[in-house]
Amino acid sequence: MSSNRKLEPSSLSLNDLPWQIQYNNDRCTLCGQCTAVCPVKAIELSVFQKRIIKTSIKKDKNQVNEYDTFYGIRQKTRVENACIGCAMCTLVCPNDAIAPIKNSGLDRLKFHVNQKGIPRRRGGRRNSSQSVLDRIKFIRISMLTDPALDAGRHEFEMRTLLGRVLSPRENIKRLREKGWIPPVREIYPLIIGGMSFGALSPTMWEGLQMGVAYLNEELGMPVRMCTGEGGCPPRLLRSRFLKYVILQIASGYFGWDEIIHAIPHMKEDPCAIEIKYGQGAKPGDGGLLMWHKVNKLIAAIRGVPPGISLPSPPTHQTQYSIEESVAKMILSMSMAWGFRVPVYPKISASSTSLAVLNNLTRNDYASGLAIDGEDGGTGAAYTVSMDHMGHPIASCIRDNYLDLIKIGKQNEIPIFAGGGIGKNGNLAANAAALIMLGASGVQIGKYVMQAAAGCVGTEEDRCNVCNVGICPKGITSQDPRLYRRLDPEDVAQRIVDLFVSFDTELKKIVAPLGRSTSLPIGMSDALGIDDHAAAERLSIKYVV
Repeated sequence: MSSNRKLEPSSLSLNDLPWQIQYNNDRCTLCGQCTAVCPVKAIELSVFQKRIIKTSIKKDKNQVNEYDTFYGIRQKTRVENACIGCAMCTLVCPNDAIAPIKNSGLDRLKFHVNQKGIPRRRGGRRNSSQSVLDRIKFIRISMLTDPALDAGRHEFEMRTLLGRVLSPRENIKRLREKGWIPPVREIYPLIIGGMSFGALSPTMWEGLQMGVAYLNEELGMPVRMCTGEGGCPPRLLRSRFLKYVILQIASGYFGWDEIIHAIPHMKEDPCAIEIKYGQGAKPGDGGLLMWHKVNKLIAAIRGVPPGISLPSPPTHQTQYSIEESVAKMILSMSMAWGFRVPVYPKISASSTSLAVLNNLTRNDYASGLAIDGEDGGTGAAYTVSMDHMGHPIASCIRDNYLDLIKIGKQNEIPIFAGGGIGKNGNLAANAAALIMLGASGVQIGKYVMQAAAGCVGTEEDRCNVCNVGICPKGITSQDPRLYRRLDPEDVAQRIVDLFVSFDTELKKIVAPLGRSTSLPIGMSDALGIDDHAAAERLSIKYVV
């Protein structure tokens, strides 16, 4: 902090900040790359005056004070310029002269981030690294009764169904009467969840779509990606690759005029339609795309003026009740595509999820239910919503699956889980645990950004500036100077690597169970945990 700075109530020192810049002046060559790349302008080139005391061994000589001028990097202590720990300065420094260090002391910044009367917003996930999913173990190993399979050489059917599956009796009846049979898609159980064109940069979105297309076309893996609530680029709407895409409609209806007008010109039907009613990172709240990201391209796709913030309402305000909204929207979306495309809602995990599911079981046109847990990520949400609201995904999925068992429809309505899957790197293990708890598949978002594009955001509140369009890796920015840091082909290659490695790990988990022809959906006898309360809550075995 500058010595001549005016002291104010929110004046902070370096010791009060969560991240401190460690700087070596001897190594620095003053190239300026670190200051140029810093997304929050936390560092600046400064001039220092240093006093040098010179003494002499001679008796008649007194010590002399001399002053010399030095140039170097200084960290700012203003709240708006607080270091976010992204380490971009370290990545570009040619001399290893600079690096952010996590402050081990008390972080006082959290008491001062509410300046100008605005609560703090951030992107990413909640500030917590704990996860029940990471503690679940797979304890059922087939040996003599159901021999374990060779994960490397045995053929596995790693597929799940998206769509309403009629009971055998009802299916035969409709076939005889030539009645309508609900559309069903055979897809991969790992879905790239809703990340919109606009929330993600053009290069990131293009890389994801290229990777998904390669997985389908070349490797035969039916991977699907959801568009999020930002509409869909016209070129993709009119291409044959649309069949690998799940179109999402949310309460803001952004981009849906373009989608509806493109239906007669579509070469392929989309994989499914997802109606978003809530998300785990901010349950009960709508979406928000900050004005920083709404450039001409995004504005054209979404059908709005450029340079304005785009909030989505908390609910679909075209209907009187959520029950009416769900029923009518599912029916209208099904009619738009001639009842050829599965339509399902996405909701936040909550204590009311069971009511939504019971409602869907009585709706012939409902093709499933996606539930997003409290650890879901987002591009922008109030910190209080991300850290203190929501329902854990594991218990919510379990409750809903057990409810389906009670009414005898566990094989008819698929449930898809999302929210914090793989948050600690254990993607396959988390996904397998949720599948055995009752999910038909899982959705991931933040993990994709971390694994495929090098997102540096963490649960310890590192970076997490997705909402303001200054992403240091160019993943969530619409600034060409930033998103050109991403090569779409590199992102596509990493997506392919991610899914191939996930597939290998998932086979390593299900092979000892003796399962190969279908996913172990609801196979909870294979699960155990070292927490008695958690075991009782999830109806799995308690092991120590």
